[in-house]
Amino acid sequence: MAIYTYKAKKGPTEIVEGSLEAESDNAALTKLSHLGYFPIAIHREGGVKGRAFSGFAIFRKIRVHDLSIFTRQLSDLLDSGLTLLNALNVTYRQTENKALQAVIGDIREQVRDGRQFSAALSKYPDIFSDLYVSMARSGETGGMLEDILARLAAFSEAQEGLQSKVKSALAYPAVMASVGLLTIVVLITFVIPKIVTMFEDLGQVLPLPTAILVSISRLFVNYWYIIIGVIALFLFILARIIRTKEGRLAIDQIKLSTPIIGDLIKKSEISRFSRTLGTLLQNGVPILESLDVVSSTMQNAVLRDEIVRTYLEVRDGKSLSKSLFTKKHFPGFAVNMLAVGEEGGNLEKSLFKVADSYERETDNVVKVMTSLLEPFLILTMGLVVGFIVVSMLLPIFEINVIAY
Repeated sequence: MAIYTYKAKKGPTEIVEGSLEAESDNAALTKLSHLGYFPIAIHREGGVKGRAFSGFAIFRKIRVHDLSIFTRQLSDLLDSGLTLLNALNVTYRQTENKALQAVIGDIREQVRDGRQFSAALSKYPDIFSDLYVSMARSGETGGMLEDILARLAAFSEAQEGLQSKVKSALAYPAVMASVGLLTIVVLITFVIPKIVTMFEDLGQVLPLPTAILVSISRLFVNYWYIIIGVIALFLFILARIIRTKEGRLAIDQIKLSTPIIGDLIKKSEISRFSRTLGTLLQNGVPILESLDVVSSTMQNAVLRDEIVRTYLEVRDGKSLSKSLFTKKHFPGFAVNMLAVGEEGGNLEKSLFKVADSYERETDNVVKVMTSLLEPFLILTMGLVVGFIVVSMLLPIFEINVIAY
């Protein structure tokens, strides 16, 4: 058992420090969570530092799946008649993810001290999105928090399901590409140099394909550190460019202009926009606040910029459909559906129809991509490996010809 000293939050403003005995860093964190503390930092005494539990480190451990389970459980408990504080107590005890449990404990303490649930959630923007906080606030105002949380859980589960479909569809091509690339690297860096040495000992002139392959192999073997340095420099420059607004816009514009990939991104973003906006409007959030929240959920900077301009135009009195009609990346089908919804006074229903339609199309595009990607990868890897094998066999054939 080691002695750990810690610094943690107890309630909204109180900071406590102390020490405890635990077998490991994880065990110490668990004990603090059971005490109802929100850990800030913890380290083992005797000069051996444990892990520092900064907010960023905690947030990285909380998955969308964990958040969906928490939201669903909290909704069910409230619907069964429990008060919010008692429901938070139960979810705190049931949550297996220690990082999320610590956050729930802090939210519970804030609610106990009289703070609104939505205000407590807003302290953790990396966990609870603007959409989540806005809908929770509307649920508190309308006295239907359990219904709002149930819709949030369904929304999160739908988004998680779509992401799972994309990941599972791309898993096989990714594994195939990784294995093929590893095979090529092993051949170039280990196998080819040994075979080349044998040919050089025989004093044989190498054919052109073999000479090209040998040059590539020597480049990798002798200058691998330069290659890695160039790749690292490229990634560093790319990361710096992405951090700037202009650079992010340029890169995202290139993504939208790429065949198939651009279509997939556009359909996915329009689906997310429609479902998020429809969910907010359905729960009584004003359209301007809803558009402001939706703009923060858009992952593509070009489309996000279009939503921001739509927000400004709607604020100035323009209808949503007329504003989106002037935007380059919003197709006519979606705009016409929203116009029908506005005229009939049922905009949310039209938004959900658009979302359903583009979710189906996104799924179809993913299927087309994966069906084309697999043969493309097989053909590419086959050509590369075939070139390597033929280049290695040509000198052997020439030796047999000379022998005869």
